Order: sequence, then structure tokens, then C-alpha cells
Amino acid sequence: MPAPLTPEETKRKLEEYQAKAAEARAKALAAFPFERIEVPGEIALTKWEELKAAGRGFPVIVGSDDALATLADPFSDHWPNKRSVVDILRDAERLQHPADLFALRVQERAKAAEFLKQHLEKQPNAPLPKMSEIDAQGRRRELTPEEARAAILQDLDRMPPTGDWPTEVAPAPGLSVVFDFKTRGPLQKAYIVLIPTDDWTTVPAHLHWGGWNACPSPEYHVAALRSWRDRYGVELVGLNNDTVNLTAARAPQARTEAMELAREQYAYCNDIVDQGVQTMSALAATLTISPWWYFWWD
Repeated sequence: MPAPLTPEETKRKLEEYQAKAAEARAKALAAFPFERIEVPGEIALTKWEELKAAGRGFPVIVGSDDALATLADPFSDHWPNKRSVVDILRDAERLQHPADLFALRVQERAKAAEFLKQHLEKQPNAPLPKMSEIDAQGRRRELTPEEARAAILQDLDRMPPTGDWPTEVAPAPGLSVVFDFKTRGPLQKAYIVLIPTDDWTTVPAHLHWGGWNACPSPEYHVAALRSWRDRYGVELVGLNNDTVNLTAARAPQARTEAMELAREQYAYCNDIVDQGVQTMSALAATLTISPWWYFWWD
């Protein structure tokens, strides 16, 4: 067994790693092919509207230095499984949104369930999280290992609660990509990237954006944006390393339509409910009153 690193060795290795990461990021930024404009965050939306009217390509507000650098990563030499924009758009043309997105999520859950099942069969004594339930008399009971395994597998098919329709509805976050969580205000410096296209729905393809964690791959974003543009007058405004800000010219007119749209958005980005508003009704209600649509993947 190798001897543990000394504090000096640990510090040196960390500095080497940081230096290599900085070098790789600098190379990616140098290879990033799109024009970018630097503006104060507080006027980013005004500048976006000005650039959109100028016809120099489609502007996308991306936010901070870190966000811009992360967006440049797919243009580095080390990026795996890089596809051409033409290939991504060809795949997007074959998709029917939201049907194919729903089908994708079903396939993903099935694969995850099979993987977990095989893992538990191979390692029946693998430690499991402690889980409990409340019986009809209000008494808490810890689940047996067998019950815990079954509950974990069942949870993969879990949908969030519908919930009651809220009496008070909070609007969705607006242009969150320029929000500075440290100062609780707009970024002092933000970037707008100009994508050379007259079809803004192709932006995720040009940026090779998506395909990590639960974030769909670029062609699914293109298909979703095209469907939402046609049905709700949606337009892309902001996009950073993990967030999408859209505006919708039209809102769903009835609760049933809003609930259908909420289910569609949950399939697209479950975090907006699971780590956000908590219920489908809360999301649906927001869609009826807010022109901003917000998506975030961690």
C-alpha cells in the first residue's frame, strides 16, 4: 500500500491539476468559434434584444466567465463522442416531441432498474440506505433489506405528486443566467454569444449542448425548442453550463393543458420539480402566469 501523500505533495499535485485544467480551458476558449460580447449583467436583456434586431446571428446570453468557459469545453481536442452540427440536426428532424422524449425516459428508467437489479443480485449484502414507513396506526417501521431493495427499484418509476392547485402562484425565475448568487444581484460582467444561424432552435446543436447527467442530448433540445416555438411562441434567451432560460409568448389557457405541459417539462428536466416547486400542479400553475420558462440540471 503506497504511503499517504504529505501536505506538501498534496498541495503540489493540486496545483499541477489546476494548472492543467486552466491550460485546457484556455485552449477550449481559443477554439470557441463564436463571437462574444461583454456587457454588464443588468443590461444583458436590453443588449440581447438589440443584437437580435441587428441580424448578425442569433444572440444567447450565457452569463459569467466560468459559464462561457464551460460552454467552450465541447470545442476542445479532448471532448469525447463529438458529432457534427449536421448530424445532430439530422437526428433532431427524426424526433417527434414530446413522444420520443417520453420514450427516452422510459428506456432510461428501464436500463437503470436492470442495472440496479443486477448489482443487488451480485452483491446481496451491499449496504443499503435505511428506509422506513409509517403504518396505519402512525407507527414508524424500518424496512427489511428485501423491502428496501424493492422500494429502491420502485422509486425509479416514481412520478412527483400532483398536489393541489396553488392559491398563490410565484412566477418562474426570469433571466437567471445573469444572476450572481454571491451578491444576490446581476453579474457585473456577462457574455452574449452570437450564433451564426437564422434558426435559433439549432443553438444547442451549434454549441453541442447537453448529453450529461439527466440533461438530454442536443437533438432532443432542438426538437423540444421547435415544438414549443410552434405551440407557445417560445424563444431562447439564456443558456449557460446547466441552465436554460426561455420566454413564451403564449401561456396554456386551461389547467388541463397546463398539466400536460408540466408533465412534458418534467420529462425534459425533472429537477425543476424534484428540486424545485415539488408538485406538478405548482409547475403547471406557474406556466399559466409567467412568460419565463426555467430549466436547470445539476
